[in-house]
Amino acid sequence: MSKKHDFKPESLMMSHGYKPELSEGSIKSPIFQTSTFVFKNAKEGKAFFEVAYGLREKESTEEVGLIYSRINNPDLEILETRLKLWDKADDCAVFESGMAAISTALLEFLAPGDVLLYSSPLYGGTDHFINDFLKKIGVHTISFTPNDTQESILKRLKNSGLANKLAMIFIETPANPTNALIDIEMCKSIADMYSSTDKKVHLAVDNTYMGPLWQHPLQHGADLVLYSATKYIGGHSDLIAGACCGNNEVISRIKVLRTFLGNMAAPHTGWLLMRSLETLKIRMEQQARNAEHVANFLNNHEKVEKVYYLGLIPEGTEEYAVYKKQYESPGAMLSFDIKGAEKEAFAFIDALKLIKLAVSLGGTESLVEHPATMTHAGVDPKFREELSITEKLIRISVGVENYNDLIWDIEQALEKV
Repeated sequence: MSKKHDFKPESLMMSHGYKPELSEGSIKSPIFQTSTFVFKNAKEGKAFFEVAYGLREKESTEEVGLIYSRINNPDLEILETRLKLWDKADDCAVFESGMAAISTALLEFLAPGDVLLYSSPLYGGTDHFINDFLKKIGVHTISFTPNDTQESILKRLKNSGLANKLAMIFIETPANPTNALIDIEMCKSIADMYSSTDKKVHLAVDNTYMGPLWQHPLQHGADLVLYSATKYIGGHSDLIAGACCGNNEVISRIKVLRTFLGNMAAPHTGWLLMRSLETLKIRMEQQARNAEHVANFLNNHEKVEKVYYLGLIPEGTEEYAVYKKQYESPGAMLSFDIKGAEKEAFAFIDALKLIKLAVSLGGTESLVEHPATMTHAGVDPKFREELSITEKLIRISVGVENYNDLIWDIEQALEKV
């Protein structure tokens, strides 16, 4: 008799959740480019809709039926089944963009009069949705920074006079673009303080910066983990997508809202993401190895003031303790302060030959950008300074190229400053 074996996620990315016998024996899932699906009989159609619209819970032996590609599609279902393995989640929902995943999660768990506690800095799109759209519909927002302690956050909540209205905590860690860390378990303890039997305060973590490989927020108490799947999960800068993972209760709610917002990913996007998942681990590991070499080079260069990279956090600090607790790798994102200001930063960026100037991150190619004038241009200038997002800050997303070539490119660009 064969022994049971728990395969690692990277071993399951090629086949998990897919039945070749249902697709003419095809080794890979076809693209199910269809709008609708045929029911065997009316009773089956009724049962499928009951589950899809949240009218009843799915029975333990029941499979979710295919109805319409706005609700579900084989490419998305197989993809979601595989994606949830990395975070050890019950379920996953895939969206047409990272912002679609984030906005759907926020809309599902927040109502007019509720309070959202969120970390700053956040991705610019998320920050705008929170501070513009959510305020328009009557949601109160309170921010904190990675420098705030639990005590100072609780004080800020109390001073607002709205602490009893706290409904959700949303954090992004490491923070983009400074790699500042936030303790997920600390945020979970705040959520628990304000949760009751009538209302649970949900904790959501944007894990895009670490991909599904290097940090697992659900294991530290988060209820939702969110991704711009455009980044490491897609990994080839050729698609836009988002994902949200969590337990069955929260994901079923999010999937029902997704059905009515109609912001699910398309079948072809799901198929492309399945392809990307097969190489996710080897891509990300190569990117992390490259980033370590690049960070060490920058850290020893005379024209560099400071490097923001998880692998360079000083031992013995509180931040180091959080790093060792939450992360399995320093990752492949780094930023650095060049000696000077915007003029010097632009001169360096414009002199690069191999590394491309573009926003986004996590792709196979290395990318550089200037946060203060690009991704974080919409952040209040005084607040940018407080968060170390200055004119001299440069962000690099490290790709899979040969690290000696990346270092050569960075070195020759620095020489021109």
